[in-house]
Amino acid sequence: MPIAGKYRLIDIPISNCINSGVKRMFVLTQYNSASLNAHIKNAYNFDHFTHGFVDILAAEQTPGNDTWFQGTADAVRQSRKHYERQDYDYVLILSGDQLYHMDFEEMVKHHIAQEADLTIACLPVDARDATSFGIMKVNDKGYIPRFIEKPKTELLPDWVSEVSGIHQKRGRVYMASMGIYIFNRKALSDLFDQHPDATDFGKGIIPATIESGRKVAAYQYDGYWTDIGTIRSFFEANIELADHIPSFNLFDNNRMIYTRGRMLPPAKFYGGTLVNRALIAEGSIIHARQIEGSVIGIRSRIGENSVIKDAIVMGNDYYQTLQEIALNPDQIPMGVGQNCHIEHAILDKDCRIGNNVVIKGGDHLPDTDAEAYCIRDGIVVVKKGGILPDGTRIM
Repeated sequence: MPIAGKYRLIDIPISNCINSGVKRMFVLTQYNSASLNAHIKNAYNFDHFTHGFVDILAAEQTPGNDTWFQGTADAVRQSRKHYERQDYDYVLILSGDQLYHMDFEEMVKHHIAQEADLTIACLPVDARDATSFGIMKVNDKGYIPRFIEKPKTELLPDWVSEVSGIHQKRGRVYMASMGIYIFNRKALSDLFDQHPDATDFGKGIIPATIESGRKVAAYQYDGYWTDIGTIRSFFEANIELADHIPSFNLFDNNRMIYTRGRMLPPAKFYGGTLVNRALIAEGSIIHARQIEGSVIGIRSRIGENSVIKDAIVMGNDYYQTLQEIALNPDQIPMGVGQNCHIEHAILDKDCRIGNNVVIKGGDHLPDTDAEAYCIRDGIVVVKKGGILPDGTRIM
């Protein structure tokens, strides 16, 4: 999943690990992971002296198990034979679809100080968001005596935790799990052995850990964090990165976000393009009249007099040569054509948008599924490799 024009979302947890001194990582994948595998292989190569690695562990069928990963906990359980070969005391478990900066070293120090078997990173949320998260009750010593997954609204009054005055004023009095866990090695191994049918951490392993009497600690996080699990959350998180001072800082000397080095040329502009509040990735060739509040991905091509507003253009996987374009005059070139207006939309990789195309997403548009595009929550999404002929109007 691309983020900020040139990164992949998987770069976020991996970069947080590297910045925190964590250099041994396994990425557990379920299916359709060829692109992810290639990205990780090309991006993360540690030298021989660090003993670090980022290895892919894909779901696999064996003589003793013919099922794919059945949930978050099941994925980690099925991967035991790979990671238990390592020498370690603690296991850090992260989600791959979140945007945040975190120093995991500080979380580990907290875990050790609390003498916990499990530590859960959490953040205060309000009642509207609480029903979408695992909610924990945190006592005055920082431990978690109770945990519930996605509680109904009528149950919330019983799940209020003590928070700072600022959070109280904002109604953020419920402590939500961020899906970031630290387990002691033996505790996690024992829990897997004792609860072989528990497939999910939130629904199975965490409640079992609390019920067993083990120490479960809370690690409160107060920085920016967002879960990118829907088209709208993906859209909003990307667009916000183009703000003057975004909540998530890509321009940080100490908390760098790493990714694959593609050795692309700088972006270049023709014809007096007006650019305001936008991220433009390298390798782009821009003839547009205006780009505003948008994220433009690698190798993007945008034609003359076109307007891109509040949109994500993911770019292209390769350059289409001028010779290829000339030899195929009846084929729409990759990128955005001339005199187009693209607003409140996402253009996936390798799209071919003809001339005089108008896309204006918004809440007035119903959810739709078409061959080349779909509409979700008012956002028009042109599918990977999608083709919109000259004069197409979606508005």
